[in-house]
Amino acid sequence: MCCLFATLALVGPRAAILVWWLIDTSRWEAAFANFWWAFAGFIFAPWTTLMWAAVARGGVTGFDWFWLGLGIVADISSWTSGAWSGRKRYAPAT
Repeated sequence: MCCLFATLALVGPRAAILVWWLIDTSRWEAAFANFWWAFAGFIFAPWTTLMWAAVARGGVTGFDWFWLGLGIVADISSWTSGAWSGRKRYAPAT
């Protein structure tokens, strides 16, 4: 079950980015200044990239910052959750 969750957390947002980009290319062109920002987001921060594409078209104001913060928290938690769950595995024997 843990491996399934990890796979979905890693592949899920990236698959959503690819599908959304294929369906609505104009939104991605409006949200990002160039291809490289979107590509860097695809590699390093997919949840934040998804949220940015969702809110950036009309300008980021008000409650949009909440959604961006949620994307940042999701990315950080996906980077650090492996260390948290593996801490008991590498703990010194008592």
